[in-house]
Amino acid sequence: MSVPARLEIPDEVLEIARTLEAAGHEVWCVGGALRDHLLGDLHSDIDFATSARPEDVRKLFRRTAAVGIKYGTVGVLDRNRVLHEVTTFRRDVSTDGRHAVVEYGVSLEEDLARRDFTINAIAYHPLRGEWRDPFGGAEDLERRVVRAVGDPAERFREDYLRILRAVRFAARFGFGIDPATWEAARAAAPGLERLSAERVRDEWLKGLATAQDPGELVRLWIEVGAAGVWLPELLGFTGPVDRVAARAGPRDTVRLTALYASDPVAALSRLKASNAESARVSAIVAGPPAPAGDSEAAVRRWVATVGSAADDLLAMHLLRHGAEAPWTSTVRATRDRGDPVSRGQLAIDGRDVQALGASGPRVGDVLSQLLDRVLTDPSLNTRETLIALAREIV
Repeated sequence: MSVPARLEIPDEVLEIARTLEAAGHEVWCVGGALRDHLLGDLHSDIDFATSARPEDVRKLFRRTAAVGIKYGTVGVLDRNRVLHEVTTFRRDVSTDGRHAVVEYGVSLEEDLARRDFTINAIAYHPLRGEWRDPFGGAEDLERRVVRAVGDPAERFREDYLRILRAVRFAARFGFGIDPATWEAARAAAPGLERLSAERVRDEWLKGLATAQDPGELVRLWIEVGAAGVWLPELLGFTGPVDRVAARAGPRDTVRLTALYASDPVAALSRLKASNAESARVSAIVAGPPAPAGDSEAAVRRWVATVGSAADDLLAMHLLRHGAEAPWTSTVRATRDRGDPVSRGQLAIDGRDVQALGASGPRVGDVLSQLLDRVLTDPSLNTRETLIALAREIV
């Protein structure tokens, strides 16, 4: 790939580079935004590598954030309040496969040499229009391949998360993985167990959200050995890997996990998903996935049973079958009319039932029986009618 003579970089971003250079520091654009720029996907959050130490960066800029200060990274807000990571040139002194001890005071070339893949080890001087690509990253972009910088086995030993990053980049860009890099990743896969659940979770969800075909991401997780370590629930997935993305619409990573994992509740629990994500996937699994019949009453009862999971279950039908569920239009009509499908939507409440003489658990029982009647015939949902029915029940 022939790199352009110059990149069009917004002036507010150039101001950061000018400030660092004016203070006597070397500064280069680096990272994923630069890679994506070469692929035609322009980003505003361009990151920098610099000879300036973190304390120097914080003195030079008024608005900063310590986004990764112990690893040499300071977030700098430009005048449009876009955050740019400014990281000191560094090299790894030691690593345990999860975290590295870094050393400052090194050159740009040494800094690029510690990066994971060649497509992420390209640098551009924003003021001089000069490129540095010591490992052939631009050529690998042209070849559409993910290749480790230097010795792939060493790169993965430094941080086993790079195995997951390799398959994420391959699935995101539709790239192949260099054979030596792939074999080293497979050999290093047992080391994935040393990672934290949070780091693995973030890679899994990010991969699902960005893959051209999420099914291809799953296939790569299985074949590289990552599924066996962290998500054995994926091991039964056999495809297809080319149809899901076309019908998935906006990426919902909880739904996609439910689609691919045989036990998505266990999978997200192992990855320490948020309470909200865990609750959603539990409701999807609990279902039921479809109404007991085709009538409007049956669909209303289904909506009442599944509650807030209705939209997720409708989306899961679309993902699994490639077409909307036959009862989708009935759900929409029910909502448009405002048909009651929960006790909270009844025209009377617990205080009204108590006033009729019920108390304790009996109040809830009465309301549930009233809802059952209203689900069959929504026209019963008036205060007068429900009071009369409640008197009969109490």
